Amino acid sequence: MKKRRIVAGVAALGLALSLAACSAGGGRSATGDGGSGSTDNKGALVGVAMPTKVSERWIKDGNAVKSDLEKKGYKVDLEYADNKIPQQVQQVSNMITKGAKVLIVASIDGGSLSDQLDAAAKAGIKVISYDRLLTGSKNVDYYVSFDNEKVGVDQANSLLTGLGLLDADGNKTDKKGPFNIEVFAGSPDDNNATFFFNGAMKTLKPYIEDGTIKIGSGQDGFTQAATQQWDPATAKARMQNLIAKSYSGGTTLNGVLSPYDGMSIGIISALQGAGYGTSSRPLPTITGQDAEAASVKSIINDQQYSTIYKDTRKLATESVTMADDLLTGKKPEVNDTKSYDNKVKVVPTYLFQPTVVTKDNYKKVLVDSGYYKESDLK
Repeated sequence: MKKRRIVAGVAALGLALSLAACSAGGGRSATGDGGSGSTDNKGALVGVAMPTKVSERWIKDGNAVKSDLEKKGYKVDLEYADNKIPQQVQQVSNMITKGAKVLIVASIDGGSLSDQLDAAAKAGIKVISYDRLLTGSKNVDYYVSFDNEKVGVDQANSLLTGLGLLDADGNKTDKKGPFNIEVFAGSPDDNNATFFFNGAMKTLKPYIEDGTIKIGSGQDGFTQAATQQWDPATAKARMQNLIAKSYSGGTTLNGVLSPYDGMSIGIISALQGAGYGTSSRPLPTITGQDAEAASVKSIINDQQYSTIYKDTRKLATESVTMADDLLTGKKPEVNDTKSYDNKVKVVPTYLFQPTVVTKDNYKKVLVDSGYYKESDLK
């Protein structure tokens, strides 16, 4: 995809001149963090770029960020890109042209916005990478996310628990297997997908090496398991192919490592189409992520085994706190300065911890916390 470097550059130049003429809007704050003074940024515009409305979590994220920013008195340009990279490129370019002073970006493809990030930097606009790390640019100021490798570790451990190889406290049981599993990975253009997959495979590796677990298809690499744009239909089609090639002779599939709830729904559909989900042939242990309502219902109904809950309200709050700090001349708080290398720099990060959700604890974790009402899960 060709990037519109000239157009973005011209827009950025115009904005930079405008900011320079107004005040210290593009200059560094007294803290040395590059934020503008609070008197300059009262009611400033913040651009919020989200990838899609297909996943319910991104709708929740976008609405939460917008609401929190508006409560602090900022104007908000919230855009969804329908999982189309050119659309998100144009949306971010427009935010720069409109005069946004901070960008909060959950990218479709972490490396596709380099020109826009260059233009933002020239205009003195700070950039917060939201949950998906923006890569290949020095102009990413902060990152807010969950501990993504820990997400993968938790997914693998919940798979092992569902198979009976670990007990509820995470201790090894006396079960020996072998158990047949298949592994899925997220979208290769999402930096988080490799963290999830690597964390999970590192956890499963000893069980694979000693024969307790066997990947029936032999497809154990990220490239083989990757699912473009986390698409449920793509996951369903791959699961159908795996069943046809590796499990049509009567071999039973015992577990599926799925990194995302939407994909899990597609995987379950393929399995049910192949005769799984009956008393004589139960569904495998299937993992997920994002605690989407449809998958929580699936967990309650004994279809999906687990999901990873990431309270995105915390992400929204933290990204807004970061934006507010930058706009009022403060230095945002971070708790990780080593883990997230975007191929050009290590991006200062604030990380939250994920939580495994199963049928046993969904009420306590999701309902009692107010994330869902009980009626949402009927």
